[in-house]
Parts: sequence; C-alpha cells; structure tokens
Amino acid sequence: MSTRSIWKLACSCAVSDGVPRRSFYVALIVGTVLNLINQGDVLFGMASINWLKLILTYCVPYAVCTYGAVSYQLNKLGVTLE
Repeated sequence: MSTRSIWKLACSCAVSDGVPRRSFYVALIVGTVLNLINQGDVLFGMASINWLKLILTYCVPYAVCTYGAVSYQLNKLGVTLE
C-alpha cells in the first residue's frame, strides 16, 4: 500500500464512525479541566485570559483523541502509518 493511500485511509477514518463527535466531547471535558488548572487565576481576576493558550488547550486533546481512534482503526485493518 502506498504512503498516499495510507494517508487517504487515515483521513477517511478521522472523519468517520463518530470519531469527530467523540473527539469533540473528550476535548471539551479535558480542555475545560486543563484550562481551569492552567488559567484558574483568570477566574479570580488576578490575570488576563490568554486566548491562544485557551484555544490550544482544546485543540490538543482533540488531536490526541482523533489520532488514537485513527491508529486503532488502521491497526484493526492491519495498516501502520510508519
């Protein structure tokens, strides 16, 4: 299987079988907890909000969850990204 077809299959897996929805929910929960930990002082008015950190704190769990789901699906099909 060519590298291009493997990446095409990986992208297909990333948008199928409810992966985006599950990744969104994980990012919402984990991102919120991490934002409370990392920017909790904003809630008490001791600092201003860092919007870049806030956005990235939600994007990272989404990407990790999606990667895990895609690698699981590809492994089930006997395909590796390496």
